[in-house]
Amino acid sequence: MADTRAAGAANVPAVIERLEDSGRKLRARPLGEIIAALGRVGARFLDDQDPLRQRALSGIPEEARVSRPMAEAILGGMAVDWTEERLRALVTAEFEDPGALDGIVTVPVPRGLLTSFGPSDGDRPDGGTAPSAVRRVRAFGPRLCVQIVSGSVPGVAVHALIRSLLVKSPTLLKPGRGDTLLAQLFAEALAQEDAELSDALEVVYWPGGSQEAEGLVLQAADVAVIYGSDETVKALRTRVPATTRVVAYHHRVGVGAVGRAALDGSGAELMEVALDLARAVALFEQQGCVCPQVVFVEEGGETSPSDFARAVAGALGELEGELPSPRRTTGEAGGLAQLRGTAEIHQASGRAEVHHGGGDAPWTVVFETDSVRLPDGGPRTLRVRPVSDLAELPHILTSLGPHLQSVGHAGLGDRVEQLADALGQAGASRVVPFRALSFPPPWWLHDGRGPLTELVRWMEVEEE
Repeated sequence: MADTRAAGAANVPAVIERLEDSGRKLRARPLGEIIAALGRVGARFLDDQDPLRQRALSGIPEEARVSRPMAEAILGGMAVDWTEERLRALVTAEFEDPGALDGIVTVPVPRGLLTSFGPSDGDRPDGGTAPSAVRRVRAFGPRLCVQIVSGSVPGVAVHALIRSLLVKSPTLLKPGRGDTLLAQLFAEALAQEDAELSDALEVVYWPGGSQEAEGLVLQAADVAVIYGSDETVKALRTRVPATTRVVAYHHRVGVGAVGRAALDGSGAELMEVALDLARAVALFEQQGCVCPQVVFVEEGGETSPSDFARAVAGALGELEGELPSPRRTTGEAGGLAQLRGTAEIHQASGRAEVHHGGGDAPWTVVFETDSVRLPDGGPRTLRVRPVSDLAELPHILTSLGPHLQSVGHAGLGDRVEQLADALGQAGASRVVPFRALSFPPPWWLHDGRGPLTELVRWMEVEEE
């Protein structure tokens, strides 16, 4: 198995050849065996006594630039989805009959499709036979799945490699610069647990933009899965052969919605909502697509949107004791100072209010009484905007369109489904309470699509 920090284009051809050779054995393995092996490795990351978990927690803070408590929170939230129980739930949620990954299975045809052709045992006017009430199908994973992951959210690369191994696809994974450790540790542990399955996985790191390495793997891929900015996805997509399927997870953002019902409760209830939101802002240091960047707060409640902004600021301050902020780079500190300075200028003109914890606690909440232009302040920066009615939110978010991902909420009551429907039309793929925002289950519709069924190719069989 290649050293993720040293490998590059030189050994990629040999890696590709070995992975392709592993495909025959991988496709012959029962899905249940694969799930069990992956689950046993995943469970080790949750065991406080396991050296694998200890190595992960020792390395994540430096690599991902997060505090040790943050590393523990992230690893716990991510690794629970790598256990056997959760992986079985994933394949069950994705496939009507997961046995389709092992062989040809029989599945029912929706009744509506049958009635549109007439009786199932009769003949069609064109001389053909009316469709059967069942169909015979088989699902095949890619001959070679190349996963190119970018970013610094720990665990995303492990999610990626697990997905393609679950559909029995030999996998070449290039992790993001800030997420190599967990992928490497998972691969090493898999080699100890199941050498044959490990042969179908290679974790190879090269610096982003390496034309030679990227060109080799993209030409060899049956399916290329690309995570990254819009620019990264666009650049790589143009280099993929026309016959290669591309699954792209481009730049996405999260937002929040707080209904007036959440502002009418007791002080303790209000603080609970503020803490749930603050935690969603802090986790991953706001580097993930599930992290809210702006929250819209409905007017008309007992607590005003500006007072709610103060409550969230207080919650972020409290959270520093549990999940301390990492030390910022000189560039990040400069960006934060620019954000606060700009926000304070708007505050002087009555267009904004700014709350922050000072240089030692670099969280910042900006309440905007009017739409203002602010520079990027980096991690743990939240903008709070008032809205007269959350029914306006889908229209407000239209400009985000294909970049809208998750919407966290509180205080919507029985309006959840109606608002969620409108938000879905605006582009959102996930509408959940703030407390569930940071760690979606493994079967979540990633960017609105099934993460496993997006990878497979289907075959249908009809008998004489």
